[in-house]
Amino acid sequence: MGVLPQGITLSPDGARAYVANRGSDTVSVIDTVTDTVTATIPTGAGPDFVALSPDGTRGYVTVADAGLVSVLDTATNALVADIPVGAGPTMAAVTPDGTRVYVTQQAGTTVSVIDTATNTVTDTVPVGAGGTGVVITPDGTRAYVACFSGSVRVIDTATNTVTTTITAGDVPILLALTPDGARVYVTNAGSSTVSVVDTATNTVIDTIGVSAQPRFLAVTPDNAHVLVANSLPDTVSVIDTATHTAVENVGVGAGPSGLVIHPDGTHAYVVNSEAGTVSVLATTVLPDQGSTAGGATVTVTGHHLANATAVRFGTVQAGITANTDTSLTVTEPAGSGAVPVTVTTAGGTGTLGTFYYTPLPALTGISPDSGPVAGSDDEITLTGRNLAGAIDVYFGTSRAVIQSVSDTEITVRASTAPGPGGVPVTVRTAGGSVQGLTYTYVGSSTVTDISPNSGPTSGGTVVTITGTGLSYTEQVTFNGIPAPFEIVSDTTVSATSPPSGAAGTVPVTVTGPVDSPTGSFTYIGGPGI
Repeated sequence: MGVLPQGITLSPDGARAYVANRGSDTVSVIDTVTDTVTATIPTGAGPDFVALSPDGTRGYVTVADAGLVSVLDTATNALVADIPVGAGPTMAAVTPDGTRVYVTQQAGTTVSVIDTATNTVTDTVPVGAGGTGVVITPDGTRAYVACFSGSVRVIDTATNTVTTTITAGDVPILLALTPDGARVYVTNAGSSTVSVVDTATNTVIDTIGVSAQPRFLAVTPDNAHVLVANSLPDTVSVIDTATHTAVENVGVGAGPSGLVIHPDGTHAYVVNSEAGTVSVLATTVLPDQGSTAGGATVTVTGHHLANATAVRFGTVQAGITANTDTSLTVTEPAGSGAVPVTVTTAGGTGTLGTFYYTPLPALTGISPDSGPVAGSDDEITLTGRNLAGAIDVYFGTSRAVIQSVSDTEITVRASTAPGPGGVPVTVRTAGGSVQGLTYTYVGSSTVTDISPNSGPTSGGTVVTITGTGLSYTEQVTFNGIPAPFEIVSDTTVSATSPPSGAAGTVPVTVTGPVDSPTGSFTYIGGPGI
């Protein structure tokens, strides 16, 4: 793979994948049968994405640093035209009839519309700052554009005008449509969430929490799940579209960004930008992890599954709740370890994947164990056992954003809380949920009085600091010099002044997890000769 691979797309038949390598100014072509790179195509500076025509004969490469869309002949793997589109072209989408390409410009405020017959820009649509993701509905009547400014703009493709502005989460970046066009899923990089947009009403009907820095996302062909690449913790979240909840986090390579699902629904390709690799993720069993107690809803994907008579997890039969020729919905039975998932039909029995029974997690520690009510960008470390694949972490009712995960450690960032006080910490994995630790949200502190407020330069004066919110005092300093202290109550701290090299009034600072209010103390020099 090239350097800093970004977006990935598949040919309509799923036989080839195209990966834009921003760092090496190339496009890699992958044969999906052998999972090998068969061609490397030089481009202009900074390619981000390749959009393919419905018949797969043309690719449209957004070349961000060059301000171009390059046209790729997929039969010869040659670039046959360059189309200037303005600053920072990022993503592109081709209309279902193949006649137009809509191109976002992250560095600008418009979407360019390309006529594919003439390879020229025939229109520009103002959408606001930071347009990034773009998708077009199956009937071709609307284009949805995610803009950094916090909105999704809806373009009427007949008039090339914005008809609706939808408020999404913080920094909406990329989009995915359901196969029937009824829903648009939007990754919000700033809030680590996915917004669900009803395209009939163009309103956000739900918001789903995922892990830090979500990027590309894709909907499975059966519309049962959405996969989301989370670039910071190196995971892919699996969202159940029926419940709009994340049901699994799957570890992949470093810095996952691009993601696409094969047309047959059996596997996904995940571009690991930092690692310079592409992971092949099996999607025949989703989720493929669950509690040893059983009970999870699992979708099994394959071919010729109609009228299946049995689905077994190892030797234990699962209950079938829905059945089509390409997918089965079953209820996971109780079990342990890693077991094969087999399906029996009139034609025989086949193994479609593996299911991993996950033990219940346990928590042993948290550091730091307190922080501001407003939340914080500082990382909080949870330690324990069986934490790999953590799906959610909650401090009380506030969802913390997962930054990294291993089997023994999770790092998170705390979100805003309703108010100060201690709250239980909850970790949810495929194996179940666990509590047992407390995190304390702390309000602002104040210093209202220091008594006595003077003493000798030799130090040793015991002073009483009065104020509010002092229970979580971490340090007391006199002019920056740490002083011994004792927390008496939420309104009182006792401290002993350290020696000072000179007389005069100095600040006394009480440092806590939220802020550092100050008072003053005057050092008095001794008599001289």
